[in-house]
Amino acid sequence: MKLSRRTILQGAGSLPFAIASLRTGAWAQSAPAAALPSDPPPPILFVHGNGDYDALWMTTLWRMESNGIARDRMMAINFTDPNARADDKVEQANRSSTEDQRRELAAAIAELKRRTGASRVALVGSSRGGYAIRNVIKNGGAGDVSHAVLCGTPNHGVFATDDQPNNEFNGRGTFLRGLNEGESEVTPGVAFLTLRSDGMDKYAQADGRFIGKPGTPTGVTNEGPELKGATNLVLGALDHREVAFHPRAFREIYKFIAGREPARIAIVPEPAVKLSGLVTGTPGGVSTNRPVAGATVDIFRVDPDTGERNGAAVHSAKTGADGRWGPAQVEPFWALEFVVTSPDAPTTHVYRSPFPRSSDVVHLRAARPLGPADKDAGAVVIMSRPRGYFGLPRDVVLFDGKEPADVKPGVPTDSAATLRLPTSEVGRKFVAQFGEERIVARAWPASENRIAIAELTY
Repeated sequence: MKLSRRTILQGAGSLPFAIASLRTGAWAQSAPAAALPSDPPPPILFVHGNGDYDALWMTTLWRMESNGIARDRMMAINFTDPNARADDKVEQANRSSTEDQRRELAAAIAELKRRTGASRVALVGSSRGGYAIRNVIKNGGAGDVSHAVLCGTPNHGVFATDDQPNNEFNGRGTFLRGLNEGESEVTPGVAFLTLRSDGMDKYAQADGRFIGKPGTPTGVTNEGPELKGATNLVLGALDHREVAFHPRAFREIYKFIAGREPARIAIVPEPAVKLSGLVTGTPGGVSTNRPVAGATVDIFRVDPDTGERNGAAVHSAKTGADGRWGPAQVEPFWALEFVVTSPDAPTTHVYRSPFPRSSDVVHLRAARPLGPADKDAGAVVIMSRPRGYFGLPRDVVLFDGKEPADVKPGVPTDSAATLRLPTSEVGRKFVAQFGEERIVARAWPASENRIAIAELTY
């Protein structure tokens, strides 16, 4: 059957997320055969993007579990050095090459196969994670992989120019030309799906203003994440991260791998919740997933309306050489404050919404150091959204009762907003609101080298 150039699909939720389009190239592959209701999907390995960490997949893992996917049949890789090099061929401290990522991903695939006994696994990647997936499949790993889902991966580059030939994000560079050569851009024998935004992805824009070069053509378009030979799906006005982590993206990921609609999109709470994770650091000012030894993690239950602590810490631990903390037993309706005291970093108070399910990827990283912009502040408070950006006027975004002044309108580009409060306001509550998620936190004194973060889950 020949698919039309633009097919409107039924989607969950309200506009703009309900409208999607299916696009196929001339070499479109067959979709994976529909699974019977009793057929379990293959094990799934989730792959994060540039500068990120496996914890971003937490809500996706919860949704998978809520649809009956066993926790031990899923895994999320945590690349040691998640940031790309400026030049893929030149070693750079605490940054990784495409070959580094290919090697780490190949090892993770082998481990998931060993753990589950499966002959092939499904791979799901966000942004740069899709590069590692394509690289491992094209270079000897196709027999280990059944499905490849690439979410917002800049498959034709963030830019496409004749300079910087060894930058992996250059569509005309050595790395991407190698992946994209040939009539079909996918590897036979593996079912490929791409998910992209309809104009709201900051890394798929014709103008260079989103990569620091306003007015300079990038040579790429909104269609940059698509691949000839793949099933290419457009998810409406979702941003660069949301095309991986939004409920709308979950539906398409699950459906493509399992061969059927998910039974539910909502996360089903567990009666008892155990949390654990990793404390990571920023050596040389570069975010890494390298463990931090000697960090202290204290967890407090807090009042969801005031941010005040309800008694003593419910968990306290010091990390060893592996950087891990936990497990901590909490209730699925508790709002929480995590206090991270890490060597040579600000004491960081992270306020979180209740955790409906258990997770072992509740990773913690101390806030960035207080800098010149903070010198006159009595308190520094940050509103952070790791699984998406703040879109104005697309989203309801309120920080201390106002739209954040440091969030740019239009194409969503900012995942954090900062308030600097006078000394007279130290200790008061502040509210971070994104859509229906609301976190109440407290302002801590910057004079004590403390920063507060309201970290959104959704």
